[in-house]
Formats: sequence, structure tokens, C-alpha cells
Amino acid sequence: MTNDESAATGPLSGLRVVELAGIGPGPFAAMLLADMGADVIRVDRPGSAASAVPAESDVLRRGRRSVAIDLRSAEGVRAALDLVERADVLVEGYRPGVTERMGLGPEDCWRRNPRLVYGRMTGWGQDGPLSHTAGHDISYIAITGALHAMGRAGEAPAVPLNLVGDFGGGSLYLVMGILAAVFEAGRSGRGQVVDAAIVDGAASLTSMMHGMMAAGLWRDQRGINLLDTGVPWYDVYQTADGAWMAVGPLEPKFYRTFMTLLELDPDEARRTSPEEWPALREEIAAAFARRTRDEWAKVFAGTDACVAPVLGLKEAADHPHLAARGTFIDVNDVRQPAPAPRFSRTPSTVQRPPCEPGEHTREALSDWGVSDVDGLVESRAVVQR
Repeated sequence: MTNDESAATGPLSGLRVVELAGIGPGPFAAMLLADMGADVIRVDRPGSAASAVPAESDVLRRGRRSVAIDLRSAEGVRAALDLVERADVLVEGYRPGVTERMGLGPEDCWRRNPRLVYGRMTGWGQDGPLSHTAGHDISYIAITGALHAMGRAGEAPAVPLNLVGDFGGGSLYLVMGILAAVFEAGRSGRGQVVDAAIVDGAASLTSMMHGMMAAGLWRDQRGINLLDTGVPWYDVYQTADGAWMAVGPLEPKFYRTFMTLLELDPDEARRTSPEEWPALREEIAAAFARRTRDEWAKVFAGTDACVAPVLGLKEAADHPHLAARGTFIDVNDVRQPAPAPRFSRTPSTVQRPPCEPGEHTREALSDWGVSDVDGLVESRAVVQR
């Protein structure tokens, strides 16, 4: 174990990961692994900029070291395979077949390291009619039914940023699959491909809705169900200052608390009578419009009414609960979410600030035992920033 690895904290300390640089869900998955203590080396292209985001602000690059390798050269591919030979995991996010043409496909890597877990991050997956076509988060969640389910009745589907597809259905399922495959490789001595397709993960996230539909408790229409603003007590309401409060007292006892604090009649008969809901929604809206968001936040703070202020990204870190937990941290003066989840004995941490492409080429290759680093630099197969 290198000095860098021994200094890492987190439950994945000692796990070695090679990340072939990409965008979006692949880097986020690599960031999560690094936060949990893995020694992640990001392989960037020589001369590449960090991303559209300035390097010092690119949170998705945090926690790992970057080496710049020319994967178009035979010497560069051999250097990458030298890293693979010493790794537990490889993460790549190219279209199917690209790494095979580079000489870095699963079979190429397993000839050097049969235990390697090969994590593949794509939108459509490694096979299927769309596997070689371009796409983005919105495309993937569209065909899975997830996008159709989000929004209000009679309105267009509500686009949920790229949280449901790229990061929820993509990165998180890739990390889960990688860790499962690493666990299995520890018993079998053999690696395998983890085919993390965003369409598969996004579809998986809708499991509860499919179960509710089968039971007759969910209709395949937007904005008429329990959790999609179909009921008045699961929605957002505007306040006197133009801000918003989020309301979700699903259980009867929480609903009673909510209505009482709102100074409205908590009559259970109205809650269970759909014909009463339009009027009930208007009454709730009128009540919230009488005070500002922060005034209502004080009214509902610490209660079981299941009501919370809708905060902006810049405001969130100052919420008393998130501040007490340290949910947001500053790294080199950049505010960002802290590593999650939390571990009682082997805490995660941000191992290092975001990396510049090629910033750690010599250091990381040497630490991992790659031979003739000077020769690789001289031949331009690798580049030290």
C-alpha cells in the first residue's frame, strides 16, 4: 500500500480504481468511491481541459489523482494496462465497443488482471437497438416511464434536472454494482463486467409505482396520485413573499397537526373525500399566502406536520438541521455536499480537492509501481502537467 493509500480514510481504503475520464455519471460514481476511501486514478487525455467547469470548482473531480495518458499510442495503452494490472476496478463511460478498439476492453484487461471488476456506465446499455446512439438524461428517463410520471395534471412532464437518470439511475447503480462485483471477486478470484445502463437504473427506481399500479393504487396519469401532487396535502404552496413551502403530511395524525397549525379545520371526512379536495386545496393555498416562507417555517419547525421550506441551493447549507450535521462543507472555498452516507468507524472524507488533468502523472504512476515513468514522459505517452 502506498503512502497515499494509507493516508486515506473510509471503508474503501485500499481499493484501487482506474477511471477513464468521461462526463456526468461516470465521474460522479468515481467521486463517491473516492469519498469512501478508494484510491482513484483518473486517466485524462493530454491537453484536455478539466471540463466546462473551472477545475477548482469542479466538485465531480474531487478526491482523486489525475494522470494524462495518450490512449491513441501503443505506449499509452500499455501504461494504462500497467495501472489496470494493479487495480481492483476500472470505470469507463464510452459507447459500447470504444474501449475494445482502444485495446482496453474487458478481455484486454483480464489478460493482465483476471480479478478486475469492469464498470461500464452508459445511457442505453451495452446491447439493444439504441445501444450505439447518442442520448442524455432526459432521453433515458423518457422511455422508462419515469419522466411521464412527474408533473401536474394537465401540464407537461416536469424535468427533474439530471438527478433521476444520470445520478440516481446511473451513478448510484454503477457504484452498487461495482461493490457487489468486488465482493464476489474476493470469493471467486474472477472479475466481471458491470453493465450500468441509466435506462435500467431509472426503471428500477419506479419499482414502487409499478407495484402500486398492480394493486390498483396508482394510475398511469400524471398529477392524480398520492405522491405526484394529486392530493392537496402533498404539494408545494406559495407564501406571501413569493417563496414556497413543501407539504407532505400523508398520515392522518400528521395531517391533523398540519391543518391545526395552518389554522384550518382538520376534519378527516374532507381528507378522505376527493370531491372536497379542490376546495381544500384553495383553502390551504390561501392560508399559506397570508405569511412569508420564513414565518411559516417557524410555525412548523420541530413539529410532525411534515412541512418544510423550499430552499435554494445557496440557502440549503444554512438550514439549522443541515448545518448541525455538516451536510455541506467548504473545500478550497467551494461550498459542496459532504460525503454520504456516513460510517461510524471508518468515516468518509474528501481526500483531496478537484484534480487538474495530468496534475499527478508522475506521482500516481510511481506510487502504483508503473515502471520507467521517465521514459513514458519523454515519449509523450504520458504527460505531467
